[in-house]
Amino acid sequence: QQRGTYETEEKPTITLKECTINGGCTSKQAKLTLDANWRWIHDVNSSQNCYTGDRWDSGKCSDPVTCAKNCALEGVSKAKYESTYGVKQVQDGVRLNFVTNHQHGTNVGSRLYVMEDDENYAMFYLKNREFTFEVDVSELYCGMNGAMYFSEMEANGGKGIGDNNAGAKYGTGYCDAQCPHDIKFIDGEANVIDWAPNPNDQDGNMGAGKYGACCAEMDIWEANSMATAYTPHTCSIEKLYRCEGIECGDNAAGERYDGVCDKDGCDINPYRMGNPNFYGRGEEYAVNTLKPMTIVTQFLTVDGTDSGDLSEIRRVYVQDGKVVYSPPSTILGPGKDTDSITDQFCDDKKDLFGDVKDYQEHGGMKGMGESLDRGHAMVFSLWDDVEVNMLWLDAAYPLDKPETDPGIKRGDCPGGDSSTPTYLRQTYPNGGVVFKNAAVGEIGSTFDMPPTSPPTQPPAFAGGCYSKDYKHCLPEQYDAADDSCDVTWLPDGPRSNCAALWEECTGQANSCCGEGVCFGNNDYASCVPPADDVPTASPTKNPTSPPTNPPPSPTPPSCIVCSDEETPWMVSNGKDCTTSNLINTKCNKNDNWTTKKFCQLSCFNAGNGYPGDVCC
Repeated sequence: QQRGTYETEEKPTITLKECTINGGCTSKQAKLTLDANWRWIHDVNSSQNCYTGDRWDSGKCSDPVTCAKNCALEGVSKAKYESTYGVKQVQDGVRLNFVTNHQHGTNVGSRLYVMEDDENYAMFYLKNREFTFEVDVSELYCGMNGAMYFSEMEANGGKGIGDNNAGAKYGTGYCDAQCPHDIKFIDGEANVIDWAPNPNDQDGNMGAGKYGACCAEMDIWEANSMATAYTPHTCSIEKLYRCEGIECGDNAAGERYDGVCDKDGCDINPYRMGNPNFYGRGEEYAVNTLKPMTIVTQFLTVDGTDSGDLSEIRRVYVQDGKVVYSPPSTILGPGKDTDSITDQFCDDKKDLFGDVKDYQEHGGMKGMGESLDRGHAMVFSLWDDVEVNMLWLDAAYPLDKPETDPGIKRGDCPGGDSSTPTYLRQTYPNGGVVFKNAAVGEIGSTFDMPPTSPPTQPPAFAGGCYSKDYKHCLPEQYDAADDSCDVTWLPDGPRSNCAALWEECTGQANSCCGEGVCFGNNDYASCVPPADDVPTASPTKNPTSPPTNPPPSPTPPSCIVCSDEETPWMVSNGKDCTTSNLINTKCNKNDNWTTKKFCQLSCFNAGNGYPGDVCC
């Protein structure tokens, strides 16, 4: 595990900010290094490969120590970071490309670490802090995962252990809570014992050895454009631990819950927790994954100090200048639905789902906090899943349980062939993810909370005002003579305790302001203008006498021809208005839907018609 000399290492960068409440943020360009598993491994004295495809060279790598002495990890030039590994420098960060063809073959995904200096990873201590970064997942599809997380790695990448002379500069020392067996070098030795190609990797690049690389992991962001989750994973060991046998907790051996690390974690995936309309591709979602967004994760302690035990992990999204709070669960039951990760949430969630409480058994929130105290490296990656096609993130999983069981459905991805690496690599080779502007600091210091203005009191209008909805005043300078739209005069100024035109009045027939008429049925009604509505004249100085005969009852407006126009997301996903479950959650409840009158006819037929609509 030596250092190659054919290429000069020239790393891309990401903007990294350190923030305080009082001092604001200071920025620097932090270097990013490529993980050792992706790098060219060759003989120290020649360009002959030590590892080709999914196999070690049996001559140079006859045993772990010999291989580590004989083989070098090569540097990567600035040009090859992009042309070979698909890592493109962009303003304030990087774009990771999914499939990159190059002169020696094909590269899939990448994994990068943030550097403190040329020889060490930056270490982050997140208790009583918040972490923020910008991400664009619009080009990540079902089965892909653009991940940002922290891992309890050694700052120097294990340099000096065994024959590791490459160190963090060359991306060594990776570990996570899955105790992966595909790591080529662990603790300064090659993982050649029992190495075998992975039969699920159709491209012939992956394999696995006897040993796994275990450590605690804080998944800030595992996501594509269809689903997202954040998940702490605890372990009973510290820093990188080279596991073997039962302590690795291998799935194939039926020992998942017998190892040194918690592989399930305690995740919050909004879809899985009962909020299917929170995150997705389109404006009908609270977080629109077709646009960039800022992700804020806060690590709260019991006493609000750096030394207190970790008690809660919270999530906030910022998009288009607006803060979008992570939605509370809707499925845990009265008094249990929450919007953050705590020990109680983990207990309630795993009880409902029937999951093993491995997170709690390996220390729970306190244990995760202790791991954060030891320092974590920052990781950015893009990958697909040759084992289970990322179903655990964005589809129904496991496959042997009904989709209707709590916790099984994690997103709207259909699974099947369209989530397999073979399909994805052929169909979306230019898919990718952008990571930018990482920041860490005191709680509330890394992002700008939009100002909250006190409610504006309606101005006093001496002698009354003009209105277009029987309730609210138009500006004082408004001139009715210049407006062709219907207006009316409110002699006493703005109204209160009544419903304006087009507001709902279901079950409250007399609640409309002014001459508004409550029209509809028991399922939905709204205030509409009377059929013969005309602007009233400006008031005379003397009040007019009431009419001798009462005015005729207003005639409800005649019906209109309504149509069903699907949203762009529905079109791109093969959905239609007549069968979509969005009819009950979006019609007349979402501003964008109401403005554009998506699925107008189906909304009306379902009793959720848009204000004023009476469909024939």
